[in-house]
Amino acid sequence: FLRRLRASPTLPKTAAPPPALFHPVFEQLLARGYRTLICLHPSSELSGTVRSAVTAAQDFPNADIRVVDTRTIAAPLATLVLLAVEWARSGVDADTIIARVHDMVARQRVYFVVDTLEYLHRGGRIGGAQALLGGLLQVKPILTLRDGRVEPFEKQRTQKRALERLRELVLEECPRGPEAYLAVMHADAEALARTLAEDFATQLGIPEVPVYELPPAIVTHAGPGVLAVSFFVPA
Repeated sequence: FLRRLRASPTLPKTAAPPPALFHPVFEQLLARGYRTLICLHPSSELSGTVRSAVTAAQDFPNADIRVVDTRTIAAPLATLVLLAVEWARSGVDADTIIARVHDMVARQRVYFVVDTLEYLHRGGRIGGAQALLGGLLQVKPILTLRDGRVEPFEKQRTQKRALERLRELVLEECPRGPEAYLAVMHADAEALARTLAEDFATQLGIPEVPVYELPPAIVTHAGPGVLAVSFFVPA
């Protein structure tokens, strides 16, 4: 996929799942006796999944289906889903689960360095980082997610300095311990991602920092070579 992405003059098309794909899932869960369904989805600023889920839920007017726009993607979203499952299994009610999710979303930190802004620009996901396009030249931006949108955070002169700054941000802001849910994500930068993860684990006293390869739907817009970190800060 990455080889073809680099060589292609046009971006692959990405699309949110249509409402019809949600119908059998909702039907199966409701038939099993679940009274409330909580759906956690990627940021509506970056994906149409929330819109599709809301449309599908409207076809079940007698069901309590809660569609939540998490305003995030990738590893932080996975963390929220796993925690929500854990809370539900321990008997936490739906309102409290959703409140906890919103609280964690407000405390998330996502920073990433892209090899080029070209893919974000061509895919229409560039958000506030659009302002960086005009004078980039060799400047390497550090981007962040802010209220579900891609926004500029800092500009560095070189890729090396941008990655050094990414490391500094984690060591400065990330809590020391597993409750930070720190993760490193990448596309075609596994060796560097694993080196960072091992360094973070040692410096922050975290037994293991997971490394995730970003899926094609994200890489299409972020581009090959992207390196990202995510974690949650205390309330």
